[in-house]
Amino acid sequence: MFVHQDALQAAEKQVCCGFEIHSLAYSCGTHITPCASLVASPVFSVACLAVLLVALTLWLQSVGIAALVAWTRSVAASDIHNLGQFRSAVLIVRLTAAMIALQGVMISLWASCYRWLCLPSWESAFYFSASSYATVGYGDVVLPSNWRMLGPLESIIGVLMCGISVSVLFAIVTRLISREARFSHT
Repeated sequence: MFVHQDALQAAEKQVCCGFEIHSLAYSCGTHITPCASLVASPVFSVACLAVLLVALTLWLQSVGIAALVAWTRSVAASDIHNLGQFRSAVLIVRLTAAMIALQGVMISLWASCYRWLCLPSWESAFYFSASSYATVGYGDVVLPSNWRMLGPLESIIGVLMCGISVSVLFAIVTRLISREARFSHT
């Protein structure tokens, strides 16, 4: 369909959400408002989804860490005098397994999003999510171009969440060692 140059009106400037947005208004009456085109844009959709995924990931990590710390406190408070080397090792193995499971829950969250949006199978969604979360990123499975920014974002979140988990494990081990040292000297 040929649209004559005169059919286009001049670009109109509008302000939407604090941003100046320029849009072309057609004289034939098919005018999309700048705010509607902004909301319908793929970049805006990806940004909104990214914010949602990051928020959910942070909440899952926070709730999981809080539950593990509470569980560790209850175990350590009741058995701190009876925790020998073997029981301390078992406690650390259980905590580490719980941290790995927590990371798996977050990988599953991102994989569900990939499967829902753009990847054809659960296997490829989990594979892509796990390799992105762990910052391996082989590149044999890639997201479609409009969702491509989610992969690096998941890598950044994965590094941060794994770092938080390791720091919590380190703090718990340090505390167990210092308590054990105090009780062995008394």
